[in-house]
Amino acid sequence: MEAYKQEFIRFMVESDVLKFGEFTLKSGRTSPFFMNAGAYVTGSQLKRLGQYYAQAIHDNFGLDFDVVFGPAYKGIPLSVVTAIAFDELYGKEVKYCSDRKEVKDHGADKGGMLGYELKDGDRVVMVEDVTTSGKSIDETYPKLKAAADVEVKGLIVSLNRMEVGRGGKVTAQQEIQERYGFPVASIVSMDEVVEELYGKEIDGRVVIDDDIKAALDAYYERYGVKER
Repeated sequence: MEAYKQEFIRFMVESDVLKFGEFTLKSGRTSPFFMNAGAYVTGSQLKRLGQYYAQAIHDNFGLDFDVVFGPAYKGIPLSVVTAIAFDELYGKEVKYCSDRKEVKDHGADKGGMLGYELKDGDRVVMVEDVTTSGKSIDETYPKLKAAADVEVKGLIVSLNRMEVGRGGKVTAQQEIQERYGFPVASIVSMDEVVEELYGKEIDGRVVIDDDIKAALDAYYERYGVKER
């Protein structure tokens, strides 16, 4: 596993973003882990987060793109900090863009988008925190394509939950890939999280002990993609 992935996994735990216990998801599933990207609240956390996204985009999709697009609301800061990180890490100037939940009907920046005004031919990388069902992409992808004839180079999420999506056979990431035809990747997967954290201490406590590991195994026995 790459060093930045190991760092990112520990960063999620230290930032109180990735938690283990018992959580009810929007899907109704009871999960032994939960990720809340809204817990990144400090300048140093956001700076590091953008750098991890930029590294993952570089590794998965390269540098051949123009715009980072983040679906509202959590995708807005993600797109901003990722664009900043590309300048810092790679000396590459990219623009940020996000959709608005409510269309603005006044001012010079009226319309359905925030930030850069998309143009035909723009090459776009999308960023999200996590995708369980793909619902947010189903809502925002049509807005993106309606704004301009852009080429989506791919979607990056923080964490691949590695559980079946709405179709019940493949992951939500694979469903999005099959539905829209662009690649979907993650900074890390749950397999990598378990590999990095099982039996290891962070801040004086074992994050994934035997009980949590058993709960994770049971969860993936029920909801996991069988060929992972």
